[in-house]
Amino acid sequence: MLLIEIFKSILLGIVQGITEWLPISSTGHMILFDEFLVLHTTPEFKTMFMVVIQLASILAVILLFFNKLNPFAPSKDDVQKKETWDIWFKVLVGIIPAGVIGLLFDDLINEHFYNWITVSITLIVYGIAFIVIEKRNKNKHPKVSTFNDLTYKMALIIGFFQVLALIPGTSRSGATIVGAILIGIARPIAAEYSFFLSVPIMLGASIVKLGKFGFNFTSSELIILLVGCVVSFIVSVFAIKFLMSYIRRHDFSSFGWYRIVVGILVIGYFMIIG
Repeated sequence: MLLIEIFKSILLGIVQGITEWLPISSTGHMILFDEFLVLHTTPEFKTMFMVVIQLASILAVILLFFNKLNPFAPSKDDVQKKETWDIWFKVLVGIIPAGVIGLLFDDLINEHFYNWITVSITLIVYGIAFIVIEKRNKNKHPKVSTFNDLTYKMALIIGFFQVLALIPGTSRSGATIVGAILIGIARPIAAEYSFFLSVPIMLGASIVKLGKFGFNFTSSELIILLVGCVVSFIVSVFAIKFLMSYIRRHDFSSFGWYRIVVGILVIGYFMIIG
């Protein structure tokens, strides 16, 4: 029944909206939840759905940071407009590695890595990495606390960390934030830059997926997609606000422990049912 599929779409939209921004992997959680909330659609639509509802999450970034990202804002003077353009140029530099690798190996990654084994391993490995890195940096003061201090070299290095997130279970925000922290960038700037990187990356990924699928939706498919996108957008707004508030007072160790626990539960679950 369509109502049941809409309900599943709402739940998947909630999961996407939360996990896209917290460093716990949205794609990984979506793959796992799909084991329990299977959308009864074509495989092609499901693959496209999983990517395009991420685009709805990206719209939340645009809403919350619109003034900061808008170089044409009348409230900004020439210096502020120049600084805004500088942010965009650094974003463009940062998306080059993942953009190139993603275009070249998208089908290969989908075929070989979108499974519970990959997700569980990456959840655990990067969970451990979060804990180790946070302990290593516990008494260190960041070298970069504003976007003006973020260099183009740093932007490119963070971009290479984002490549890791092409593997499901890694977390794009997690990979980029960890990479930024490793090179001395303060958590709030690392998180914001991670959000900004996601805008062109997810726009591009959504266009690619929609192009492959086409726009020949059935009415049911269109309703399912729209509901998932709306829910993902609304939940993302609250998730972003929560994360920005959280990281001003805490580090990412708790997310690391969460990833480890979930990864172990996933392995246990699939080994039992297997």
